Amino acid sequence: MAQNGTAENGVAEEIPALPFPQPVKVQDIRHTKIFIDNEWHTSSRGRTFPTFNPATGVRICDVEEADKEDVDKAVEAAKAAGQRGSPWRRVDASSRGRLLHKLADLMERDRLLLATLETLDTGKPFLQSFFIDLDGSIKTLRYYAGWTDKIHGKSLPIGWGIFFKSLVSPCINMASGLLFQAGFPPGVVNIVPGFGPTAGAAIACHMNIDKVAFTGSTEVGQLIKEAAAKSNLKRVTLELGGKNPCIVFADCDLQLAVEETQKGAFYNQGQCCTAASRVFVEESIHEEFVRRSIENAKKIVIGDPLDPRTSHGPQIDRQQFDKIMDLIESGKKEGAKLEYGGAAVEEKSLFIQPTIFSGVKDHMRIAKEEIFGPVQCIFSFKSQQKAIERANSSQYGLVSAVFTTNMDRALSVSAALETGTVWINCYNALHAQTPFGGYKMSGNGRELGEYALAEYSEVKAVTIKLSETL
Repeated sequence: MAQNGTAENGVAEEIPALPFPQPVKVQDIRHTKIFIDNEWHTSSRGRTFPTFNPATGVRICDVEEADKEDVDKAVEAAKAAGQRGSPWRRVDASSRGRLLHKLADLMERDRLLLATLETLDTGKPFLQSFFIDLDGSIKTLRYYAGWTDKIHGKSLPIGWGIFFKSLVSPCINMASGLLFQAGFPPGVVNIVPGFGPTAGAAIACHMNIDKVAFTGSTEVGQLIKEAAAKSNLKRVTLELGGKNPCIVFADCDLQLAVEETQKGAFYNQGQCCTAASRVFVEESIHEEFVRRSIENAKKIVIGDPLDPRTSHGPQIDRQQFDKIMDLIESGKKEGAKLEYGGAAVEEKSLFIQPTIFSGVKDHMRIAKEEIFGPVQCIFSFKSQQKAIERANSSQYGLVSAVFTTNMDRALSVSAALETGTVWINCYNALHAQTPFGGYKMSGNGRELGEYALAEYSEVKAVTIKLSETL
């Protein structure tokens, strides 16, 4: 595999070994079946689908393919788990928190294995899987474990002899093959791997599912909302696409802005809804910003995702690879200047070089469409107002970033940006405590933080007429 390194000749082997955990070797994949009612099941229709390592093309395993019948069984198990008197309903709030902590403990214990599996399945560099994905998952479980016994209703008098009480019914779900050891009762968590037109469609239109949370494309999000409306009007929260702007002002810490915007553009090979794909740079520093961005991109190490030295892996599959390459070609044809990359690493691989375009105009495809690949588009701007207008001129509104040392400017610009998240002098700063979600076609509802609890809760108002006698 061709690689880029920090040395002049770009050979990754010259990079010294890093003092980081080494990925474990996975000899066999044991859990490939459908998980319902704390038991492993084969597909009701007897179908499986293969999953491949995108770095090598090697088949990892075959996974049972769930269909409508399997979704129905999972829903039945979940309904039974939620009935009054069930083992789950008898678990008090504090004990539910302890179960979540136990699951987090088990994930900590098996962190090397889980990170290796994630890298094998997605091609994500191992250190990103270990230090970012697993760390974020564990912290999220611990964060909500602390909430289980702190979700309260309210009581208040509303008039003479009238008393009001609100009741909140929370539901916090999680998924892992470690559920047995953590001690979750049957039916609380069910895992039904499958495809959108079959298992996904069955979930979206199921009359006994009350809530769907979806992360994916805007087009599929629209289909889910339509299915929810036509079925039981189930609650839907959507975290969809993004075409995320960064505004870099001349007074910023320039090297910080270069590093952070590239971290946003190239993390997970650009396969992130938060990808920093539109970077607006003030005209006076535009040329230097581009030069430093090119130099920074040359340091990115392309190679085996299981090698801890690798920072850039393959795209997830051939379909995504072809889409990205088509958009790169469109950038060239429409007049953007290809400053770096823009090609596959090898003829038959799914690796694409980190790619930088300058001179990008707002009408170009690479400026409007979500690329979901390692492509950084650099624009220039003259005025703050124009930069804000251009940043907001998108159907998406997921995240954005502002780079400046002037905090008054940073706050005023962040208030004007039409995105659910704004980062100031940083990028991809995601935390379990911070609500995450988008404006416009980037979706609705919020994940993470206290705000997310409302998405999974029903509020009931109970009004009591009190006796007027003492």
